[in-house]
Amino acid sequence: MPNQYHGMRFLFVALLLLLNQPIMAQQDSLPPTKEVDSLKSKSKDSLFMKSKDSIPKDSIAQKQMGKRKDSNSNKKDSVSIRDYKIVSYSRDTTFLDTTLTIKKEYKYNYIREDDFELMPFANMGQPYNELGKSFSNAPYYPRIGATAKHPGYFEKEDVHYYNVPTPMTELMFKTTMEQGQFLDALLTFNVSKRFNASIAYNGFRSLGKYRYEEAQDGKFRATFNYIGQNGRYQIRGHIAAQEMESEESGGLFDRNQFEGDLPDFQDRAKIDLLYTNANNRILGKRYFFDHRYKLVNHKKDSIDNNPTTLTIGHEFSYESKIYDFNQSAQNDAFGQNPFLIPIEDRARLKTMFNKGSVEFSNRTLGSLSGNISLFNYNYFFNSLLITEENTIQNKLEGEEISVGGTYANTIGPLHLEGNVNYTVSGELTGNNFNALAKYSLNDNNAVTGGIHVSSRMPDFNFLLYQSDYRNFNWQNNNTFEKVRTQSIKFGFDSKNFGQLQAEYSAVDNYSYFASTATEEEIGLGQETAFVRPFQESGTINHLKVKYEKELRYRKWALMNTVMYQEVTQDNQVLNLPQVVTRNTLYFSSDVFKKAMFIQTGITFKYFTSYNMNAYNPLLGEFFIQNNEEFGGYPLLDFFINAKVRQTRIYLKAEHLNSMFSEPNYYSAPNYPYRDFVIRFGLVWNFFS
Repeated sequence: MPNQYHGMRFLFVALLLLLNQPIMAQQDSLPPTKEVDSLKSKSKDSLFMKSKDSIPKDSIAQKQMGKRKDSNSNKKDSVSIRDYKIVSYSRDTTFLDTTLTIKKEYKYNYIREDDFELMPFANMGQPYNELGKSFSNAPYYPRIGATAKHPGYFEKEDVHYYNVPTPMTELMFKTTMEQGQFLDALLTFNVSKRFNASIAYNGFRSLGKYRYEEAQDGKFRATFNYIGQNGRYQIRGHIAAQEMESEESGGLFDRNQFEGDLPDFQDRAKIDLLYTNANNRILGKRYFFDHRYKLVNHKKDSIDNNPTTLTIGHEFSYESKIYDFNQSAQNDAFGQNPFLIPIEDRARLKTMFNKGSVEFSNRTLGSLSGNISLFNYNYFFNSLLITEENTIQNKLEGEEISVGGTYANTIGPLHLEGNVNYTVSGELTGNNFNALAKYSLNDNNAVTGGIHVSSRMPDFNFLLYQSDYRNFNWQNNNTFEKVRTQSIKFGFDSKNFGQLQAEYSAVDNYSYFASTATEEEIGLGQETAFVRPFQESGTINHLKVKYEKELRYRKWALMNTVMYQEVTQDNQVLNLPQVVTRNTLYFSSDVFKKAMFIQTGITFKYFTSYNMNAYNPLLGEFFIQNNEEFGGYPLLDFFINAKVRQTRIYLKAEHLNSMFSEPNYYSAPNYPYRDFVIRFGLVWNFFS
């Protein structure tokens, strides 16, 4: 990564401090009383909402009393935490949550999501191996690939928009594995009641315990959203620039150095690795905006929150993405006799998306919309590759035209929603259909059911790839078929009995990477040199059942999450552990005369042994291996978390049992999981 990215996070913090003072001068920036295009506000993570976990109602109002000593001084003029609203890509609205819960502990990580179904590598910012699989949330259009490099990448669906009464800043800091820090900073403010802007930067650098595994990121986002004077016109948009880079070592050269538990190799920097001269990188830039205009906005009266409306809309996004793999010298792990040295592989993808829509909304009929979209793509390499066998093109380009619609309605205790897309022109996609029904039995219990049907080509790196290594060149766009998925889901959400989720999927033409290396080649450490894309001809059936329940007794709690999976297949191409469990026993209490709230406990995570996927750094992908099993070992973490006002402090001793257990813990073949490490950090919200 260029040198200027190293200091960008520190420059960003300085900008926050400089911008905070003029923004504090804004007046009368409370959010509008009416929520626009949002579902009912709810807290994402809070298991138990208490008054101590929100901004005191008078803390901000006192600052404004001096400015509002007029004839309206008798009116209530206070700001609560629920006034700080967060709007998702799908226009669901939640409010800022400053609570300290066990689910916040699960999300305090690099991807800022619960990683229950993932197995991280030793260093921060490296790939995550899959412990669980869901086939009902795949994007409609194929992506560039290199999926192992994308867990921390912000897609357009991951960017949030805000509406706040006063400027709000959120800082997340966390120590990394060795010689580095992680910072995620956000500043959002309302210039007026109707216009909000935000800037955010996410960056880190971590050297890691093993040599040649340094990783670093720099991800910048800027958003805006505006609502017109009469509420008819709305526009929002964002700019995102992201760079994710890491050194690649190929894993252990000799496993005995790790598994032998010799004193010389307790310092992991002394362990020999496969190679020391490779790195890969994801670079992405995106421009996005979405605007809507209400042609009809018929209200029965001034307090009618569900008027009859007719709205036209337009969504636009343009994104360019690059995936690089570089190696200064040839290595047998990827094959012999490359075309060029040094190795400089680069795949590029440029996409432009336009969607026009018409939406009708009515209190009785619900919300019904129709749309037509145009997706332009250009996936390319520098040059044609002509061999004795065939000629491999340097690009795939074209356009997809599709039509679709959405529907949502709430009829008493029943909520319905769904969407459908059908491609009328193009070769990448076929169709996509989702339907969801939720029925509230009472205030404490609800059941959900859903179905998913989709058809699309696999990611672009399955269809076309070029490399300076001879073995990594292929073109399959005329031979691969569309992946066809059918899923059915069921859920039961109960305050007394917990949450149960079940999903059954049937997948045809499942696409995957696998190695064709012989036993002799595997013995020579060349398994990764023969990795290629394949499609499974038979149907794969996947069942996943997940249960979550917290048991509480006074100040003690036991949080349990258990997942069971079953796969039936003709050939072993989808490998997943049968059981994954996570159990957290913790204690919560107010201390220091309720000036601080603490949570401390221990988390036990375990998954059964299975043929864990291997990692190929050249492709940035995991591939199937059926030669050996990994897993069947526990992971113990001890944590102490605290909350003081709007500051949450985190301290964790990760993989505590590695100090006395055998070194047989792996995140992927040849890639050990992290050893015992103590890390700390905080999440801090400022309100001006």
